[in-house]
Amino acid sequence: MNAIALGPLLISTPRLYAFGCALLLLLSSRYLLGLPTKQHGRWFNGLLIVWLLGARVAFVTLHWESYSATPIDAVKLWQPGYNALGGLLAGLIWTAWTLRTRLLAMIGGLAMTVGAASLWLVLVTLAPLGQQFAVEALPDVTLEDLEGNAVHLPSLANQNELIIVNLWATWCPPCLREMPLLEEADQREGVSVVVVNQGEDLLPIARYLDEQSLAFRYPLRDPQQTLMAQFQAPGLPTTVLFDQYGKTLDVHVGELTRAQLERWLND
Repeated sequence: MNAIALGPLLISTPRLYAFGCALLLLLSSRYLLGLPTKQHGRWFNGLLIVWLLGARVAFVTLHWESYSATPIDAVKLWQPGYNALGGLLAGLIWTAWTLRTRLLAMIGGLAMTVGAASLWLVLVTLAPLGQQFAVEALPDVTLEDLEGNAVHLPSLANQNELIIVNLWATWCPPCLREMPLLEEADQREGVSVVVVNQGEDLLPIARYLDEQSLAFRYPLRDPQQTLMAQFQAPGLPTTVLFDQYGKTLDVHVGELTRAQLERWLND
């Protein structure tokens, strides 16, 4: 999983690692760089802002094809989409400029910035909070579509298509925001999108899809939230990518972005 639940909050693990690394950098630099409190605060606060902006700009630039259709998505900073190398480069430039009058502090700040970035990369790679898939393949579950027809999930793997299974609910705003993206993906050749509503009655599901003119080949109901349990999903939306044989390729918890979806479908 790429997220964990802390009470009612759903936090992505890379962001949680980033917060921990930033906190470590704050404490260590406060005592090791020997900067006056005001100057240290200016450097560190600016470093966070510049890092985030640099990482966002770099990511959007590298994935501009995905953002060109809806450029406004580029400024939705709460969505995933940050390039670590771009953030590091921006942070190093900021550090060199801000601490240019203090050579030893500048060298220390550059080294500590690189160290914090390296620690974050190690944490993301090793995933100490867990990154194993709860299921290795499409679960042996039979659900009903909105017409009451039974759909056995493993049977979808016989169509030689990538399979995207999305768990959603009508009360979940990020679920609703990503629905048009999922519908676009469902219309692609070689892709099947299965949207599985969790725990709701038929009427609100059908009403929402009809009002939004959303058409999916496999709109399913899961009133007992069976897939939530099998996927060990910490929250909604949760989206799982399976290959044409029904084997798990990736799991994403939280709102999907166009860039994330394009990476899944083009890799």
